[in-house]
Amino acid sequence: MSVERVERAGIAVEGISVAGIETCLHLPGFKVAVDLGCSLREVVSCPTVLFTHAHVDHLGAVVSHCATRALQHMPPPTYVVPAPVAGNVRRLLDVWRDLDGSALPCTVVPLAPGEEHELGRGLVVRAFATFHRSPSLGYAILSRRQKLRPAYQGLPEAELRRLRVEEGVEISHAIETVEAAIPGDTLIDVVEREELVRTARLLILETTFVDGRVTVAEARGEGHIHLDEVVARAELFENEEILLVHFSARYRPAEIRAALRANLPEDLAGRVTAFLAGEGP
Repeated sequence: MSVERVERAGIAVEGISVAGIETCLHLPGFKVAVDLGCSLREVVSCPTVLFTHAHVDHLGAVVSHCATRALQHMPPPTYVVPAPVAGNVRRLLDVWRDLDGSALPCTVVPLAPGEEHELGRGLVVRAFATFHRSPSLGYAILSRRQKLRPAYQGLPEAELRRLRVEEGVEISHAIETVEAAIPGDTLIDVVEREELVRTARLLILETTFVDGRVTVAEARGEGHIHLDEVVARAELFENEEILLVHFSARYRPAEIRAALRANLPEDLAGRVTAFLAGEGP
């Protein structure tokens, strides 16, 4: 199994993503993975998995992940899922508990658009709505830190502590940075609607179809993005870097690269990387 590893905008991404076959993306710096459509050794150590939707090529290896962590005496994982599918995911795990005779310890966390899940270390996941053929979510990973308000900058530490502790003054405010956004399988409409998607330092965007073998209308009918739609909205992308994933298996890597070279405008092309793990030679 071919696993791709890249680093963009200072964020490492490893895994595999082929439309309809298997998608599993690991962001080790955040200790989080997105989807488990296959069982990757690199992801066993990951304690939190964000599931964009419940199609087999995105969720099919959840039991294997959970069981392997238990076998290796790791803490139970946390699985964040779209709220409408949480009950079925729990039932799926219960069936496997009966079949396997094991506990499969884990926590299933349902999220709705706008809700958040704390990752710790100043990181939080915020869910946003996406457009697919089954209940789905996209996720943004945000970092938060406190910054001293301008009025208090330069004051001695003792004075800052007195203001904060004795007088209850709010001397700092939260700074929030959208580190990464992962819409998952969706329509291009999410780029137009979600500021989180447009402004994330790293955008991981599915671009399933890249040429005329599948039309834009056909791509939209399947709940996916066509390269032509990305090109048509090039001015919307404020991201430092964009990682295109989830290409159809009908394309060879050379065809994907050629389509990107031929169609992406210069400014966008300089920020785009094709994630081609699993696509073959």
